[in-house]
Amino acid sequence: MQLRLLQADNSRLDELEPLVAAYHDFESIRSSAPTRRAALRQLLGDNRLGAVWLVYADDELAGYIALCRGFSIEFNGFDAFIDEFFLLPEFRGRGIGKRVLEEIGDEARRLDINALHLEVARDNAPARRLYSGAGFKAREKYVLMSRALGGEQQGSG
Repeated sequence: MQLRLLQADNSRLDELEPLVAAYHDFESIRSSAPTRRAALRQLLGDNRLGAVWLVYADDELAGYIALCRGFSIEFNGFDAFIDEFFLLPEFRGRGIGKRVLEEIGDEARRLDINALHLEVARDNAPARRLYSGAGFKAREKYVLMSRALGGEQQGSG
C-alpha cells in the first residue's frame, strides 16, 4: 500500500473539516463547526504553531494527523503534541497508523522538534498498542492536567 502525507493549508480546509468532526464525534469531544473551522484556519495559516497532514493510502483520503508546537526546557527546545490523529474506520488495523507515526517523526525532526507527546484514552487499547509500538511511553510520574481559559468550553466529557 502506498502511503502519502500531504501537509495541509487553508485550501484543504473543506477536505479536512469533516475528518476533524468525525474524530471529535468518535472521542466525544464537544465542539461546534464554527469553532473547529476557526481553530483549523489559525493552525493551517501559521506554521509556527504546528501543522496538519492529510493521510492518503493508495490515493484515498484515509485520515489526518495534527502536530501543535511548544517549547520544553526538559527536552532542550521545541516539542510538539500530536494533538489529533484520526484514521477512518476502514483504514484501521492495516499498519497505516504505525507508518504515519514513523513519517510524522521524520517531519517533526525536519521542524527541529525534539520530542513528541500525545494523549490517548485509557480505554482505547488498540491506540495504546499502536503508540507503544511506535516508541511512545507513558510517563508514570506525571499526569496531564488541563484548564480551559475563556471562549467556548471544549473538550471531552
